[in-house]
Amino acid sequence: MRRQLLRTLVAGLALAATLPFAAPARAAYPDRPIQLLVPWGAGGGTDAVARIVGSLLEKELGQPVSVVNRTGGSGVVGHTAIASAAPDGYTIGIATVEIGMMHWQGLTPLTPADFTPLALMNHDIAAVQVASNSPHQDIKALIEAIKANPGKLKASGTGQGGIWHLAMAAMLSELKIDPQSVPWVPSNGAAPGLQDLVAGGVQIVPCSIPEARSLIDAGRVKSLAVMGAERNAAFPNVPTLKETVGVVWEMGAWRGIVAPKGLPEDVQKVLIPALKKVYESKEYTDFMSSRGFGAVWAEGPEFGAFMAKGDAELGAVMKKVGLAR
Repeated sequence: MRRQLLRTLVAGLALAATLPFAAPARAAYPDRPIQLLVPWGAGGGTDAVARIVGSLLEKELGQPVSVVNRTGGSGVVGHTAIASAAPDGYTIGIATVEIGMMHWQGLTPLTPADFTPLALMNHDIAAVQVASNSPHQDIKALIEAIKANPGKLKASGTGQGGIWHLAMAAMLSELKIDPQSVPWVPSNGAAPGLQDLVAGGVQIVPCSIPEARSLIDAGRVKSLAVMGAERNAAFPNVPTLKETVGVVWEMGAWRGIVAPKGLPEDVQKVLIPALKKVYESKEYTDFMSSRGFGAVWAEGPEFGAFMAKGDAELGAVMKKVGLAR
């Protein structure tokens, strides 16, 4: 009996050894919470867009989406954290226009090619903000003050060489003014820059109007001009540079959802449609329009091509104004 049992056991093991190994099936994505990294500080425009996207994405995916601010290094810290995460869909991030700028400055080797593009969801034009008690009531007066007192008026709103710094430098260059005439004070985004503006530490913040909206509504900040072809529909009383000083100059910032490079196709096929539903939802549309944010959609490869094109164009502008190495 024992010999027969032993022979049966050995035969069973031998048969099992000849069968193909079956790997455990991967759970359907997502089966646990997701982290959405933000390279800029709480309270700014990027943070606001990330939080509305995160809250609505939770409903679409059925999993918690936690928004985590990873600031520092003029956006390098947060973008690096996104790029270096595991490409499994459980760490994604909101990339900003700076990803097409930082490598031109020598701050990081990261480029748009180091990410999996998922969805472009926002684009905002730059505007020039001053404190409500500023003696400069319009953009012409501000420009004249810059010309008369080079180095006296300081500006902030992002890191050194960031999009709003570039917007200011390029605007001055178009006006035939040395960009160094307005010293730049680096900050971790528009929100701290605007707080410094209100406190009197700087005199100009060239960020998007939506980022300054709460302080504009509170009567503490005023917007003098937008760097676009048209006025912002939510702020129709703010003129364009072309209307006021005859300069045709456009500069803006975009925000989109990305993942680490190498994100599996099956995960992309879950995330991109979910983000599309978020973008098309009434909640997202109402949120963006009520704050004056520009809603723009591009997905996957189209978003990747958009980033690559912007990267090349921004590099050319940065070289022109001396912000590229």
